[in-house]
Amino acid sequence: MCTVTPISMTVGANRIVPTIAIPHPLGNPELTHEEEKALRRGLVEKALKALETEVTEQTIFE
Repeated sequence: MCTVTPISMTVGANRIVPTIAIPHPLGNPELTHEEEKALRRGLVEKALKALETEVTEQTIFE
């Protein structure tokens, strides 16, 4: 999980899950509690799916 995908590509990460923003990579403080929870859950689920997926080259999971 990263906020700047080109850096992850440069260092050779094989599974890349883009996040929200540099100061708040896994959330958005302007959202309500419920919206924030849904956003975070979605990101974690995407990251888990990335770990389950077999890859042969660098892959960005949008």
